[in-house]
Amino acid sequence: MAASIAKKNFSCQWQCHILYLYVVVLLLVFIPVLLQGQEAEEASCKSDKDESCGCAATSRDKATYSKPVEGEGGAETPKFDKDAARTAKSSTTTRTNQMVFVRGGEFTMGTDAVKFPQDGEGPARRVRVDSFHADVYEVSNAEFDIFVREAGYVTEAEKFGDSFVLENLISEKVKSEITQAVAGAPWWLPVKGADWRHPEGLDSDIINRMDHPVVHVSWNDAVAYCTWAGKRLPTEAEWEYASRGGLENRLYPWGNNPMPKGEHRMNIWQGKFPEVNTEEDGYVSTAPVTSYKPNKFGLYNTAGNVWEWVSDWLSVRHTQELQVNPKGPASSATNDKVKKGGSYMCHEDYCYRYRNAARSQNTPDSSASNLGFRCFADKLPQGVEEVKL
Repeated sequence: MAASIAKKNFSCQWQCHILYLYVVVLLLVFIPVLLQGQEAEEASCKSDKDESCGCAATSRDKATYSKPVEGEGGAETPKFDKDAARTAKSSTTTRTNQMVFVRGGEFTMGTDAVKFPQDGEGPARRVRVDSFHADVYEVSNAEFDIFVREAGYVTEAEKFGDSFVLENLISEKVKSEITQAVAGAPWWLPVKGADWRHPEGLDSDIINRMDHPVVHVSWNDAVAYCTWAGKRLPTEAEWEYASRGGLENRLYPWGNNPMPKGEHRMNIWQGKFPEVNTEEDGYVSTAPVTSYKPNKFGLYNTAGNVWEWVSDWLSVRHTQELQVNPKGPASSATNDKVKKGGSYMCHEDYCYRYRNAARSQNTPDSSASNLGFRCFADKLPQGVEEVKL
């Protein structure tokens, strides 16, 4: 009888071992599949076809082109030959390195009236942020020029030798040397020599645009500037809280009317995109960072003008539970950082992303002629003027 019991126990042990191995094999096979499925779902949310200015298509390592490269095109980027004039112009430009104190609080982030589900605009959710200081203006060419000269910094667009520019802004000479366009958004062209000093290519400059927002800056460039200035990029929650200016559930920083009393309050596209911009708001491209009226927190141009980088990695899934000082996910399945605010290329019928809740994304090394930033800080850095409301 003892032998029979031992034989039975031995048989049970083998059955348990076989079952254990079977479970382990299943886990090894299916967990990677599930993880890939999750990443694919997040990526598919982003790639769903939508009416857009194609701003997310200008990611440097993801852009695909509508026709094959036929040659190198363009020309070797020369050294900027107008340094003296640029520096002289910069020295006479009014400084815009000013910050305002924003008292923290709780607000409704995102929206349930979602326009672009693939962007992760919704759902509406309660978020609480601590107090912070925010740049009153987007970082201007003049301020970025000071940083470059003092730090000896070279932007990623300069290192790569090109950047994305809206076709309408490029000269015929430069355009004739370009052999490709972004697939699905052919108004975006990769231009040799386009960078913050040459916004539309080698035959352009910023001498008369020192008070305009700096463009062709990557997320990495923006972080470098903020660090040099003793500041940081805002979280997406901080940025949206600041942009809303204390108003709950409003489309724009000032309310729901895009043109209160018939007055332009932001720099966006008027006319038929991308063929015609009537410039009714006064600008075909960027506007000075001091343009239009500020919101109730004293911030200018958080809607339109240029997209603004924030610190968060992209996620299109959000909890509806109260979040306190959310910083976004630890990484992004698509290697994208979030940008907010829309730009001068946005139009309600085509890329309605100049709303407070709207968002888009690019990889951290990407740059374009409508992409800039502003800095935030936990406390006022030394030498920075604080604007009192």
